[in-house]
Amino acid sequence: MNQISQTINYRKISVLSIGTCAAILGLLFYPTVSPAYAVTSSATKAASAPAQPVYALEPLPDLVNYHDFVVGPGKIELQIAPGQSQTVDLTIANRLGSDKVFQIGEEDFTGSNDPSRSVVLLGSDRGPYSLKDSIHIPSTKILIPFGQRARVPITVSLPADAQPGGLYGSVVVSVVSVEGSTTSSGVGGTNPIITRIGTLFFVRVPGPTEASGSMQSFTLPGGSFVWSSSISQTDPILFNVLFKNDGNVYLDPNGTISVTNMFGATVGNIIVDPWFAMPDSLRFREIKWQPTFLFGRYVAHAAINPGYGSTTETADLVFWVIPWKILLVIFIGLVIVIGGIRWIASRISFVPKKSK
Repeated sequence: MNQISQTINYRKISVLSIGTCAAILGLLFYPTVSPAYAVTSSATKAASAPAQPVYALEPLPDLVNYHDFVVGPGKIELQIAPGQSQTVDLTIANRLGSDKVFQIGEEDFTGSNDPSRSVVLLGSDRGPYSLKDSIHIPSTKILIPFGQRARVPITVSLPADAQPGGLYGSVVVSVVSVEGSTTSSGVGGTNPIITRIGTLFFVRVPGPTEASGSMQSFTLPGGSFVWSSSISQTDPILFNVLFKNDGNVYLDPNGTISVTNMFGATVGNIIVDPWFAMPDSLRFREIKWQPTFLFGRYVAHAAINPGYGSTTETADLVFWVIPWKILLVIFIGLVIVIGGIRWIASRISFVPKKSK
């Protein structure tokens, strides 16, 4: 009887020992196995779930096929402190007649000493005031249906060691029309055509900067004579302003142009809206003026603020407005009058009266 009891006790102890070991092993391995399973399940669900778009779509006012796309705004100015960031919306409107995939990338740009080129996109090269590494685009390729506008958030983040001054970059949007593709109008392309539109980013980092610029010239494209073809109203007059930025930060020169006639009376005041000039570059600006009827000598007075401080630079330009159609009519009239007088004179003869 004692032997049987001892056997049963040994079996109980063995069962308890096995159960205790199993529990210990479970506690040791459970934290490792369970999280791995949970991660695998989450990864599987994330892979199987559809990707959420990083941009918002909104319909355009109309569904007209303009055979183009529109990117806006064309210029974005930001002031960001070192280590800070700002996010702005870039809009892309698809008016190409069919659904398109647009590619978005960032590039640096710089100014130019060629007056006909305001900026130069640098592609993969880095500019002297590079911003491309600080521009963050949520998706480099987006699908926009025809007649829709996408709002893409663009974030500019500056490093903590960013130096005071200006940083310049661009977000370039492109679309490729491949060979053989057609639009809704039935027009097909024979060769791949890449269309690119860029939005310029001007970022100013607070701190001391070197601002310096001046007006280089104030002229008319055709010289001192403006030949107008209209009899009742003078044709538009174009004034050219050439500005030089000698500093290390971009400037926004602006000002006014006033025009007086030969009697000193003011016949026109033109507002010259701000235009940007990149550091160490020339910037050409054409100002269009639509006057009333002009005839004779005039003086244009330009007062341009370089984009900093309160001082202005001035320049005067003397020009003549000649409505050539009126002169042509006057000339033809004089020819007719003189010809008529000569004709009448040739038909009339004066016979002297003989004295008796």
